[in-house]
Amino acid sequence: MSNGLHRDVLISFQQIEMDEFVLHPFFLSVIIFSVIYILKKWIILSKSCSKRTLLVLPPSPRKLPILGNLHQLRPLAHRLFKSLGRKYGPVMLLHFGSRPVIIFQSADGAKEVVNTHDLVFANRPETRVAKRLLYDSKDISIAPYGEYWRKLKSICVLQLLSNKRVHSFQYIREEETALVMKKIKSCSGSSSAPVNLSQLFMTLSNDIICRSAFGKKYSQEEDGNKFLSLITELMQLLGSFSFRDYIPSLSWMDRASGFDARVGRVAKGIDDFLDHVIQEHLNYDDTDSVKLGETRRETTFIKILLKINSEDVSIDKDSIKAIILDVFVGGTDTASATLAWAMTELLRHPIVLNKLQKEIREILRDKHDVTDKDLEKMHYLKAVVKETLRYHTPVPFLAREAREDVKVMGYDVAAGTMILTNAWAIGRDPASWDEPEKFKPERFLINSSIDFMGLDFELVPFGAGRRRCPGIAISMANIELVLANLLQKFEWGLPQGIKPEDLDTTENPGGIIHRKNPLFAVATHCYF
Repeated sequence: MSNGLHRDVLISFQQIEMDEFVLHPFFLSVIIFSVIYILKKWIILSKSCSKRTLLVLPPSPRKLPILGNLHQLRPLAHRLFKSLGRKYGPVMLLHFGSRPVIIFQSADGAKEVVNTHDLVFANRPETRVAKRLLYDSKDISIAPYGEYWRKLKSICVLQLLSNKRVHSFQYIREEETALVMKKIKSCSGSSSAPVNLSQLFMTLSNDIICRSAFGKKYSQEEDGNKFLSLITELMQLLGSFSFRDYIPSLSWMDRASGFDARVGRVAKGIDDFLDHVIQEHLNYDDTDSVKLGETRRETTFIKILLKINSEDVSIDKDSIKAIILDVFVGGTDTASATLAWAMTELLRHPIVLNKLQKEIREILRDKHDVTDKDLEKMHYLKAVVKETLRYHTPVPFLAREAREDVKVMGYDVAAGTMILTNAWAIGRDPASWDEPEKFKPERFLINSSIDFMGLDFELVPFGAGRRRCPGIAISMANIELVLANLLQKFEWGLPQGIKPEDLDTTENPGGIIHRKNPLFAVATHCYF
C-alpha cells in the first residue's frame, strides 16, 4: 500500500514537473533561441563553405596544419619561389602559418599589382619586427597608406630626395669617392694586396649618406661604426621570420630563442644614436662647424626634418628617426650591394670590363675628375648598372597587402592577403628576357628604352606605383660615380689562383641580397 502510494505520488510529481518544464516561458524561450542560434550558425557556415567553393584561388602546394607552407621555406626564398613557379605557374598561393600569401612572378603579374590595382595594394604588410624597429611604422616604407603616408611621400619627393637636392650633394659624393680612390691607390703598390671591395663600398655608402643626412660622417668614431653595424643587423632582422606574425600561438618561441631580446637591443642602440645626433643639431647652429665636424654648405636631411617638425606636430621625433632609417637602409645597403655585385660580374666577365673601361676612358680622356655630365654620356655604364639590377636584384620582393577584396589575373584575392612580387624572378623570366641566366649588358643597348623607373614591369628593382622607392636618383648617382672612378683609375684583377669563372657568387639571405663572402680584388693604379 505504502509502496503503491509512493509510486503514484512520484509519478504525479514527475508529471507535474514535466508539465511545468514544458510550459514554463523561460525554458521555452531558451529552447527557441537555441534552435534559432544553431540554425543561424548553420546557414552562415553553409554560405561560407559555398563561397569558398566558388572562389578561384591560385595553385598552391599542399600545406600542413598550423605551419601552412612554412616547412617548405628556405633561406633564399626568392630562388625557392622561382623553382616552385615551374610547377605551379607565375601566380601561386602559399600559407605562412595562418596567413595567406600570394606570389606573383611575371611582368604581367607585377603590372596588375603595382599599376592596375595599385590603390587596392597600396598598403605594405606590417610585421611586429618592422613596427618595433621603425618606430611604430612611422617610416615611409611601412606606414599604412593614408594622409600621414602621403605627407611623408611628399616630404621625401619634394624636399629630401628631389633631383635638385641630389645634385646639391654632388660635392659630398665626389669628395668621399676621391678618398676611397686614394685608399685603394695606397693598397695597389708592388705588394698587390687584394682590396676588400665589399667593406669599402659599405663604408663609402654610409659616409655619403651620413654627410647628406647629418652633415658629418661617423665612420671614424666608435658610435658611428656601432651604428653601421646596427643598420646591417636591422636589415637582417627585417628579413627574419617571427612566430608572432604567422603563428601567434607560438609567439613565446620568439622570446625563448632570444629573438625578441635581439630586436630590443638593436632598436635601443639605433634610438640612442639618433637621439644623440638630433640633440647635436638642436644644440648647435650652422656656424658651429667645429662641433659638428663639417662645414655646412648645404641643408642636411635632419635639418629639413627638424624644421618640418617645428611646423607640423604630426611629424614628431619618432617620424624623423624612422625617415632617417629609411634613407640609411635604402642609401647604404642597396647601393653597397649593387656596387659589389656589379664589380663581381665585371671581374667574372673581363670582356665586359674592358669594354666599359674603354668607354669611360675615352669620354674622360686626361680628366682626373668624373662629373655628372660625363656620366650622362656613358651609355654602356648605364647598361651595366641596369643589367646588374636585373641579374642581382638587391631587394628580391616587393611586399604589398590587399586593402579590399579584388580579382587579379582571374584569381580572387581577399582583403588582408599578403602579396609578394618576386622582382628577382621577374628579372630572370625567359618570357621577358633572352638568355636571362647570362650577364649581358648589351641587351640594354639594343633596347635602351627599358628602365627601372617603374614603367617597365619586367625590370622593377625599385618597385613601381605609389610605393616605388623615392631614393632612386641618389642611389644611381652614387653607384655610377663610384664605378666610373674605379674603372678609370685602376686596372682590376682577381687574387692569385682565382679564375673569373670560379669567382664565388653565393648570396647572403636577408631583406637585401648581399654577397655572402666579401669581394676581394687586386687593383693596379693607372697614371695619366
